[in-house]
Amino acid sequence: MKYKDEKPVVHPDKKSKLLPVTVALFVLCGFSFYLGGIFCSDRNRFDETDDVSRAAESVKDASPVAPLKLKSVAFPECSRDYQDYTPCTDPRRWKKYGIHRLTFMERHCPPIFERKVCLVPPPDGYKPPIRWPKSRDMCWYRNVPYEWINRQKSNQHWLRKEGDKFLFPGGGTMFPNGVSTYVDLMQDLIPEMQDGTIRTAIDTGCGVASWGGDLLDRGILTVSLAPRDNHEAQVQFALERGIPAILGIISTQRLPFPSSSFDMAHCSRCLIPWTEFGGIYLLEVHRILRPGGFWVLSGPPVNYENRWRGWNMTVEEQRSDYEKLQDLLTAMCFKLYKQKDDIAVWRKASENSCYNTQLSNPDAYPPKCDDSLEPDSAWYTPLRPCVVVPSPKVKKLALDAVPKWPERLHSTPERITNVQGGNSNAFKHDDSKWKVRVKHYKKLLPDLGTDKIRNVMDMNTAYGGFAAAVASDPLWVMNVVSSYAENSLPVVYDRGLIGTYHDWCEAFSTYPRTYDLLLLDGLFTAESHRCDMKFVLLEMDRILRPTGYALIRESSYFADAISTVAKAMRWNCRKEDTEYKTEAEKILVCQKKLWYSSGTS
Repeated sequence: MKYKDEKPVVHPDKKSKLLPVTVALFVLCGFSFYLGGIFCSDRNRFDETDDVSRAAESVKDASPVAPLKLKSVAFPECSRDYQDYTPCTDPRRWKKYGIHRLTFMERHCPPIFERKVCLVPPPDGYKPPIRWPKSRDMCWYRNVPYEWINRQKSNQHWLRKEGDKFLFPGGGTMFPNGVSTYVDLMQDLIPEMQDGTIRTAIDTGCGVASWGGDLLDRGILTVSLAPRDNHEAQVQFALERGIPAILGIISTQRLPFPSSSFDMAHCSRCLIPWTEFGGIYLLEVHRILRPGGFWVLSGPPVNYENRWRGWNMTVEEQRSDYEKLQDLLTAMCFKLYKQKDDIAVWRKASENSCYNTQLSNPDAYPPKCDDSLEPDSAWYTPLRPCVVVPSPKVKKLALDAVPKWPERLHSTPERITNVQGGNSNAFKHDDSKWKVRVKHYKKLLPDLGTDKIRNVMDMNTAYGGFAAAVASDPLWVMNVVSSYAENSLPVVYDRGLIGTYHDWCEAFSTYPRTYDLLLLDGLFTAESHRCDMKFVLLEMDRILRPTGYALIRESSYFADAISTVAKAMRWNCRKEDTEYKTEAEKILVCQKKLWYSSGTS
């Protein structure tokens, strides 16, 4: 429509709306791009199916990009009372959260405006840890200076202070004759512990991880799990000894592991109320336990007939607890495997026929989880009182179906097909790639493969290729899969390796000074659109031991900027070529200095 003078009609309200609409469209487009980055940033790492040489040529042909430049920065020291700072499990913040089911001990990360932008100091007198395997039996007292645990647990033979060291005699509440005698009895009950059938295990309520430490000599790799507390520092002791461990608790959120991961789960008087809250804690153990896997319980209410007097409960109460536990396990398709003295062993069903029968009744309790609940979703995923039934599509998931260790390390896991671009060729390519890389890395860092490096973290693995390539070295690797990347962690566990989900925009669930080597493969390229590089590097500094190393493989775009921040963290870094000497990608070999608090912060 036009006016009589032929000028176009312009409504005032349309003019006023033009700018907001344009801005809204721009924001939506930007948000779409952001989401695309989140869900696609790491996927290209799983699409490499060509041979190693072709992959190298593709990097050589990459067009150069001007490197990112940063002005010099500086970080102050944190105060001395932050020497054991664990940001997402900080006792200083526990009063903000509820005590129901110990939710205050779960992960609660500080908001960005409360993050510490400072360097966490070591305790006075700290020195590089005793080398493996001696570290399993002793550590420097000044590295973990806790008199409380020495006073409280010395009578149980967890540890003993002598001079400037803590000694670990291998005792525990349920194994007063030593952990080796305890595990020998367990092996008599479970022969699969001796022939390579059982490779991965989890110890809930791990103490100082003596059980997991003993199993290392038997070819079984254990994740020792315990919550952060004010005094005992169980996980810190475990890592100081060179034994795999992580901070965690079964409370209201799933543990950060995929379903059907562990071959065995263990609880030695860990005092978890297994039958309370609808059996939700035991249902989580069921989820992460492989079909055909074993659950081992020692302590209440096992052997209640002979032990009840020492548990401050009547024999009738203990009998009732045991019957409730047995009924719950039966409802979840566990069968009592063997029992002797204080140790009882149940085995999870290897096939789904039990679930088809047991859970077909709509009134069954606990019920079967509905299909909308992703069994591998385990990063801030609430626990639910239902049974996760293993997928019938995966035919070789059960313990007696996967290859025995060490054959399973290089056998293509069936679950790789659940990863975008995952197949046998991609798996073999990743294996070959990491063999070449590790050979090169050992030239750049001669300490790799020696007793100078024990606790290692691959901060953004695909299939655990690095860990597989160093499997014969005297070290262990925590394989981390980004909660925003392709879910390849089930593949890592199917190979007989261990790992966890994590979001590197947050702090990791461990104490300061717990890793000798951090390995990164394009982490900043993949995650810089979400995570502030400064905070990621500060977190790396927190968890890296003084004199420890970081091998940072990054695009040339990020290398110089990372070096600038690393220098501010008192790291010494040098830039090296990759094994293919490309300009598009470089390797930073960094070492953290040992320094002590000036006491002026």
